[in-house]
Amino acid sequence: MDAPSYSSLAALCQQVFAQSVDAQLPESPSAVTAPWCLTLLAPQVESSSLQAINAFVEEQGWTVTRLDILASRADCCAIRLQLEGDLEFHDARVALLALAEEQSVELILQPGATQRAPRLACFDMDSTLIQAEVIDELAKIAGVGHQVAEITLSAMRGELDFQQSFRKRMGLLRGFTETSLAEIAPQLPIMPGAPRLLRALRALGCKTAILSGGFTYFANYLKDNHLAVDVIHANQLEFDGGALTGEVIDPIVDGARKALLLQEIAQEMHLSLDQVVAVGDGANDLPMLQLGALGIAFHAKPKVRAEAPQAIDGFGLDAALYLFGLNDRQIAQLLGEKLGG
Repeated sequence: MDAPSYSSLAALCQQVFAQSVDAQLPESPSAVTAPWCLTLLAPQVESSSLQAINAFVEEQGWTVTRLDILASRADCCAIRLQLEGDLEFHDARVALLALAEEQSVELILQPGATQRAPRLACFDMDSTLIQAEVIDELAKIAGVGHQVAEITLSAMRGELDFQQSFRKRMGLLRGFTETSLAEIAPQLPIMPGAPRLLRALRALGCKTAILSGGFTYFANYLKDNHLAVDVIHANQLEFDGGALTGEVIDPIVDGARKALLLQEIAQEMHLSLDQVVAVGDGANDLPMLQLGALGIAFHAKPKVRAEAPQAIDGFGLDAALYLFGLNDRQIAQLLGEKLGG
């Protein structure tokens, strides 16, 4: 559907949305031909928000060439706009983040060429694939939660780098038993949408990797029991007599190593970086988020959200599928689900 046949973006959205509810979604969205795509995510789309976005687009001198409704559920609306115009990505992204916050929606900008399924997707684990920071949970159980929190705060102040803080925190966990770890693993809360996203990526032929500053012990548990993951790189726990020694096995997976691992895996798979996406929430994820076709900050800290190329905040991890050019009908077919179910 071409934008010039409508007087405003708001009218265009309302027209297409009225024709796209539930089972009326098309078999597939329009082919992407514009240099940029802007995806609007919201629980519900208000006309005032559409008008504000329309005004912003007009002020920037951009042209909406096509519009697609990717989702029109009661709890999630996803609208993709194809944009043409003189657009500097960094400045546009910052301005769109401010507009999104003002309108209580999410606006995700990406190059049009990235609206496709990736060949490799790399994920942080803690607070990304699971709703917990494992080392903090272990520290609480071990009775050293306050001490670990102090070390974390020191690192945030710049007094310690990730490797220094990691070694200090691990030292406090000396004596933690492997039996206790086995009891904790099944209690780790999975991030909403994570299993669905990973199953969809596997169905699309995309390989997935966990690149985590957490522990292989828990990453392997997730791979074996919950998540369709192909590759794992995380920190190894050292045991002696069934208990943690408190020592660290090098190399430590920090931000720089995550970026290096992403590049190495892509090279092993004979992939260019424009076929790779990365997802994470913390500052040590930023190096890998800056490398691929998409770098998605998920439920991220403010600094990460501000610096990452893309961000998703108010939805499950499977909302990333809209950034790969899929609508709800395609996703349902991919996963063998009933549309709207």
